[in-house]
Amino acid sequence: MTTNETPADQECVFCAIAAGRAEASVVFEDDTVVVFMDLHPVNPGHLLVVPRGHAVGLEDLDGATGAHVFAVGHDMARALRRSTLRCDGINVVLCDGRAAFQTVFHVHLHVIPRHTDDGWTMPTDPPERAKALRDRDAAAIKDALAAVR
Repeated sequence: MTTNETPADQECVFCAIAAGRAEASVVFEDDTVVVFMDLHPVNPGHLLVVPRGHAVGLEDLDGATGAHVFAVGHDMARALRRSTLRCDGINVVLCDGRAAFQTVFHVHLHVIPRHTDDGWTMPTDPPERAKALRDRDAAAIKDALAAVR
């Protein structure tokens, strides 16, 4: 389990939104997720797909809910492309943990409409990793895979 990053005396803002106790511009909701506009969007149309049940990170999310989050994210990306907001591309991003830039510790999927030259960048051009090191990394992940299946 992931360490709960939300203090016990402070309610999770995404739980409050999912329960209707906090304001949000909701685009879609069902029994499992709620989708709403990001308060600090990269571009207009930036959406968050949030499971209703509190889960800090991916480790805390059951497989069926995780699959549904990504399926709804896919639908949202398709809707963005067909909307009047238009975009040249879509980033689908999930930040899992503080080191991965997660700032709200309730798992959420960003669906971000992108425009050529919109100014938002992601690190690019990392150095190539040697084949022997990639093979070693693959073996370590294969060994751990049995624990998650």
